[in-house]
Amino acid sequence: MKVGSFNVNSLRARLDVVLGWLRKSKPDVLCVQETKVQDVDFPGDAFEGSGYKYVFKGQKKYNGVAIFSKGEISNVEFGFADEPKDEARLIKTEINGIVIVNTYVPQGYSPESEKFEYKLDWFKRLGQYFKKNFKSTDPVLWVGDLNVAPEAIDVYDPIALSENVCFHPETQKALKKVMKWGFVDVFRKHCKEAGQYTFWDYRMNSFRRNLGWRLDHIMATEVLAKKSVSCTIDKEPRLVERPSDHTPIIAEFDW
Repeated sequence: MKVGSFNVNSLRARLDVVLGWLRKSKPDVLCVQETKVQDVDFPGDAFEGSGYKYVFKGQKKYNGVAIFSKGEISNVEFGFADEPKDEARLIKTEINGIVIVNTYVPQGYSPESEKFEYKLDWFKRLGQYFKKNFKSTDPVLWVGDLNVAPEAIDVYDPIALSENVCFHPETQKALKKVMKWGFVDVFRKHCKEAGQYTFWDYRMNSFRRNLGWRLDHIMATEVLAKKSVSCTIDKEPRLVERPSDHTPIIAEFDW
């Protein structure tokens, strides 16, 4: 089973990129973040005939998540039960006997801002969500743009970026607390190298200079992590015309 995660930074603007990647990579499941399209305008017609079913929840200009799957999608839920406005940041589904939770975690703006507190609180609520709804022995995948680089090897300059909201100690602590429930970083299970990133700013010629961040992740409970056979980052979509500033991360499981 091949599962991808891709922050597309506007699905409508990146339709050709996404469709081309689906045709070439043929994942069983693709989880997408930052679709930036309200539900009424979701470009479903573009995916007719692609072989993929899909579910989505979005809002105008911001946020938005979607899941594309070759197999049947069941038990779909959006957001946290206690805060409907977060619906466009989380989709939970079941596909091929696996629970998949696709998230677009808030960025946080600056460490002094209310948005940063909101980010930390969002992680807290996400941890409670996993504890309330699942067991760590269940086959659960948590994927998406988590807006956290977990370790020093996950950013191009850990000293200069030490106070950034996506590399801040408090953010890393919040991520690790959720992971402690029972998640394994599948990419780091298979790759220990520094300089492996999923995001590069559009400015400063960042991609060609590899001034990147590993912000997009595939986390699996132990029962699934043991079944993982690979996890890679596909940089090719970052080279196309009008790319997203992120690129896909893909994991394969013997499931």
